[in-house]
Amino acid sequence: MSHPQPPPSPRWGRTPEGLAASRLPPGPGPRSRLLPILSAGDSWGMLACLCTVLWYLPAVPALNRTGDPGPGPSIQKTYDLTRYLEHQLRSLAGTYLNYLGPPFNEPDFNPPRLGAETLPRATVNLDVWRSLNDKLRLTQNYEAYSHLLCYLRGLNRQAATAELRRSLAHFCTSLQGLLGSIAGVMAALGYPLPQPLPGTEPTWTPGPAHSDFLQKMDDFWLLKELQTWLWRSAKDFNRLKKKMQPPAAAVTLRLEARGF
Repeated sequence: MSHPQPPPSPRWGRTPEGLAASRLPPGPGPRSRLLPILSAGDSWGMLACLCTVLWYLPAVPALNRTGDPGPGPSIQKTYDLTRYLEHQLRSLAGTYLNYLGPPFNEPDFNPPRLGAETLPRATVNLDVWRSLNDKLRLTQNYEAYSHLLCYLRGLNRQAATAELRRSLAHFCTSLQGLLGSIAGVMAALGYPLPQPLPGTEPTWTPGPAHSDFLQKMDDFWLLKELQTWLWRSAKDFNRLKKKMQPPAAAVTLRLEARGF
């Protein structure tokens, strides 16, 4: 982003036009009487005068900024982590889609969503999204990444190459960190972590025998849904960050007059 160039700095030490010293009348007068005094010891005299003035100025202590910072730092950290994971997923998805081969690695490939009904959907009506309260917004994020992390670990176990397994394992570690960060935000706001109902815990088990193409389709949609969730989470936490931003702190200055 380009910035406008600042105007040229003034040239210090130059006499402004119209105030040249040569216009002062020569001969005895205020100018001729002051010059000998200043030249004799002007440095020490001015320093003593300045110290005296500063001593009698009101004392202004540093601003008191004590207090609990609140959930703001945790929300900012979580927002930053979602943006980092978005960047990390772009690299991982490119590698994995090339591993799946065509047509999955083609930029315009947009297949119908088949067999991926168990994945949590990030897409939601805009009005519904705006109406979510903070607790529900955080709960949906936490539950979604709990499921997606489980499926992603299953994807890691079935990856064919060691390099791909390392990339998936690294991403799973980062995603686990995001889950912990969301949990920290919920704790800071006083919300309990969502408890899965019996029998609904996110687990990954190999599904029924798929054709190779349908299995690749499931993998494609897992990455696609993860991408959409990270995009939505960045919006969620940016909205939450702005909502929780404290108003401008009131500044109290204690003035202690000395010598007056």
